[in-house]
Order: sequence, then C-alpha cells, then structure tokens
Amino acid sequence: MREIRQSVVMIVTTLICLGVVMIFSASGVYALQNMGKSTYYLTRHLMFLVIGFILALVMMAIDYRTLRPKAKGLLLLSIFLLVLVLIPGIGTEHYGARRWFRLGPLSFQPSELAKFAFLIYLADFLARKGNLIKDFFRGFMPVIILLGGVCLLILKQPDLGTTVFLSVITLLLMFVAGARVVHLGTLVLLALPVVYLLIFRVPYRLARIMAFLNPWEDSRGIGFQLSQSQIALGSGGLLGVGLGHSMQKLFYLPAAHTDFVLSIIGEEMGFFGTLSVVVLFGLFIWQGARIAKRTSDPFGYFLSTGIVAMIGLQAVINIGVSIGALPTKGLPLPFVSYGGTALVFHMAMVGLLLNISRTEEL
Repeated sequence: MREIRQSVVMIVTTLICLGVVMIFSASGVYALQNMGKSTYYLTRHLMFLVIGFILALVMMAIDYRTLRPKAKGLLLLSIFLLVLVLIPGIGTEHYGARRWFRLGPLSFQPSELAKFAFLIYLADFLARKGNLIKDFFRGFMPVIILLGGVCLLILKQPDLGTTVFLSVITLLLMFVAGARVVHLGTLVLLALPVVYLLIFRVPYRLARIMAFLNPWEDSRGIGFQLSQSQIALGSGGLLGVGLGHSMQKLFYLPAAHTDFVLSIIGEEMGFFGTLSVVVLFGLFIWQGARIAKRTSDPFGYFLSTGIVAMIGLQAVINIGVSIGALPTKGLPLPFVSYGGTALVFHMAMVGLLLNISRTEEL
C-alpha cells in the first residue's frame, strides 16, 4: 500500500499548503486592522502546523495497536477536560460559548480531543465485541450511553454541531460493524424531537435555520454571512479575480479565514480552484477507503474507517455550508481553514491512517 500512502501524503500536503496561502490572503487585512500585524493569524497557524506535524510523526512512529489499552484512559481524560472547560475562570468564553483553554499565545479545544479519543475507544469497543453489537443491551446500549454523556458535556458549551457530528460518525461506524438497522433507526427517531427542541427553542439556532432557508430575505441581518459567502463564490467566476484580490475578505465576509475560507478560494481562484479542493477531498476519501478495505485487523479497520469518515464528513459539511446547501455551523475545512486544535488532531489522524497502512504490510 506504499503508493496509497504516498498519495495520501501528497493530497494532505497540497491542502495544507493551499491553506497556508489562503489563510494569509483571507486574514491579512483583518489581522492588521484588529491585531496590528498582518501575519498574526498566519504565524499562529504555522505554530499549530508544527505541533500537528510532530504529533503526526509520533502517531506514525508507534504501533497503533498500542493505543487499544490506552483507549479508556484517553477517553476519561477528554471527559475530565470537557468538565473542566465549563468552569468559569478555567475555560475561556468567547461569544457566549465556553469551549477553549487558553495556553499562552495558543488555545486548546477539548471537544477535538474528545472526538479523537471517542473514535479510538469506539474502534476498540467494536473490535472487541464483534457480533455482540447486534445485541441491544450488551453491544448497542453501552456505546449510546457513553456517547450521550460526552455529547451532553459538549452541548453545555454549547456546541450542537459537534454533538450531531460525533453522533453521526458513531452511528455510521456501528452500522459498518453490523448493528441492527432497527436499533439505529429507533434511536434516530427518538432523537428527532430532542434535536427539534434544541434548534427551534433556541433563538440563535433558529435564526441560522431561517438564514439558511432564505439568506437574501435579510441579507444585512440574519442572512449576512451566507449571502456574503455566495457573493464571494459568484464573483470568482471560472478563473477567479486573482490571488489576494478578494473584496469579500475586506470586512464583508465574517470568519473568512476559518469557516468560510472556501468562499475566498472561490472568489480568488474561481470555480476551478474550488473544484480542485473538492476533488482533493474526494481523492482523500477514496484512498483512505482503500486503506480501510485492505486492513485485516478489526481495530485498524474501524479506526481507519472512522478517520476517513470524520475528516471526509467535516469537509462535506464545510463545503455545504459555504455554498448554502447546509445551515451555518462552525466546522473548519480540514487542513485548509485556520482552526488550531482541529488542525492538530486532523494531522494526528492522518498519521494514524498512514501507520495502519504501513503496519498492514509488516
């Protein structure tokens, strides 16, 4: 599988390099105005890249199977941090959300560690239980109870998007492992009223849904961000207005270097630039799926499947939000967006994926 690993490395490297260029392009003017230095966000992004690269090397160097006995401990640590971040004075609050620890010039988001730890634990659980996953009480319910506890802590931050994202990944892996469709379907039906209340009874979430349905009805208010994203994508045409020449990044499009970096790519590099990003993620999913398919170790199989699903689904969601196909949600575009902790753990996941591929050849 050497050629597959080389392909994955080339794809991820290309996305990271594109991200470095576009983060500086999208954030330079904003950073100069608000932080006094045009390279403020670029410098921080490069710091997270170095951390992510080191962690990816560590994940590649160890035998990934040694993570199995550490899965419970890692998950317990992530749960402890999720509790700790909710305590005033310890967790940092930003725009009404308490999701980060401040570590000097950097910040750390424990929900990203929780997703990583839960994925490792789930892969180990599914590998151990085998066909017991079809048993409602012994195989299905333990995972759902644990998932519920983790999601409840993430909801308290509050962060509904990450909660739904982690739940979807969990159900997908359980389906792959052979869980009964009737169990999965019943759980989804029972969760729908809860999701309804969490969206339609919370004003700012309801506003996002309304903006998604018709952003142009209130393009200067609720629908401002999405309408500006669509303007950016539309302005780029086929070939774009040129690298560094975006108008929407000049204080029109909020979060231009984070959640909506694809819109700036579309404006500056045009339809073909945007299409290239989509193709690269499609190739990553395809090559990652080839690794998972060729992995005989059950733990490695579920772990590699989960990694590909987690990165691939997040890319799909971010792209969908940028083009207006999905409601706005703060999930960065993997490897491309400015998104410190997420970038670090995505690189760690790629290191694990390469590790699984290499170990399978030994």
